[in-house]
Amino acid sequence: MTLSRRGLLAVGGAMGALATTAAAPGTAVAAGREHGAGRGGVRTGFERLAADGYRVLAGQKVGIVTNPTGITTDVEHIVDVMHPDDRVDLTAVFGPEHGFRGTAQAGGSEGRYDDPATGLPVYDTYLKSGQPLADIFTASGVDTVVFDIQDAGARFYTYIWTLYDCMEAAALAGKRFVVLDRPNPVTGRAALGPVLDRAFASFVGRREISQAHGMTVAELALLFNAEFLADRPVELDVVKMSGWRREDFFDATGLPWVPPSPNMPTPETAVVYSGTCLFEGTNLSEGRGTTRPFELLGAEGIDHRWAAAANALELPGVAFREAYFAPTFSKFEGKTVGGVQVHVQDRKVFDPVRTGIGLLVTAKRTWSGFAWRADNAIDRLSGNTRVRTMIDAGADTDEVVGAWAADLAAFRKVRREYLLYR
Repeated sequence: MTLSRRGLLAVGGAMGALATTAAAPGTAVAAGREHGAGRGGVRTGFERLAADGYRVLAGQKVGIVTNPTGITTDVEHIVDVMHPDDRVDLTAVFGPEHGFRGTAQAGGSEGRYDDPATGLPVYDTYLKSGQPLADIFTASGVDTVVFDIQDAGARFYTYIWTLYDCMEAAALAGKRFVVLDRPNPVTGRAALGPVLDRAFASFVGRREISQAHGMTVAELALLFNAEFLADRPVELDVVKMSGWRREDFFDATGLPWVPPSPNMPTPETAVVYSGTCLFEGTNLSEGRGTTRPFELLGAEGIDHRWAAAANALELPGVAFREAYFAPTFSKFEGKTVGGVQVHVQDRKVFDPVRTGIGLLVTAKRTWSGFAWRADNAIDRLSGNTRVRTMIDAGADTDEVVGAWAADLAAFRKVRREYLLYR
């Protein structure tokens, strides 16, 4: 673990933004509409920004990095709310993977176009970083780049690396950066899993954080700026949520759920995703092309023995059902495969990463056809070679999980410096 401990002085105006965005409940917004809290009492960063009259953006030409998850509690898109409001000068939108309006599948984006609803120019950020992305920010003419996207809580979910890349590029372009916070849908209680080895950095993991990070996007932005971008930090402000507690799963927030990507249909998907997404690095289906992606796992030739072996591990808070399914796209398209369905029975004690490792271990032991992808994608997903090599060498679940204990403890210590909520 190579992270250095740095104070929040390195993040520019972050603490100032927290103060300036604390608005009184009931403050009106333009067009006579108030965007309030979810039924669980949580107000997102955007709701607080709007209630405060967009003061943190006053006098700035604003561009926003967002996607279909950037919505209010009454499910209006924030771009559609901000665009006609004369208190904020919104002049550009930046789309991530899947696009601003969400028309692209995994590994795709919408390209450069003018948004039909608002006429705003939409720029494509997907797979762009460094100076090329800085050039896009410069060409857009904005003064401040705002980020508002719902995360799923896993290191390999690419939106947090869009955040990282945009922060780095904004610093290069001399732009200010503002992060509007949203809940971590699987709680912010703990960091879990292996910490990325920088040798395996990619768009599914740029820097040394754990597989399930247990942070919000605003907290990650603070950490990124102080720990990873300290040589050239961006001028950063974050707008906190109100009413969110670290132990809250998404359904406790009362906020509306919009799938952040096509294969993250429900908050329940996010609960298992940080563990079962490891199956993208194997020749098994991870459930893409079904109504339960990342909860259904399988391949041709697998039978009841896998579910039995997985249940024998007695992993906390979860049970496995023998399951058969036919994916409509992706691996095994149109073929009936056998495998398991992951049933989380107690989210409070469920460990998604340990569960993912246990499923890999038992799949390899019970199905002779098990194989890693030829490109060793599992190393990029897990952030190291140890998961693959230890399982190949016959290690059991506890041995594999124990191998990352020291790195995880070091990351947890650094992570604590940037937590904004009790």
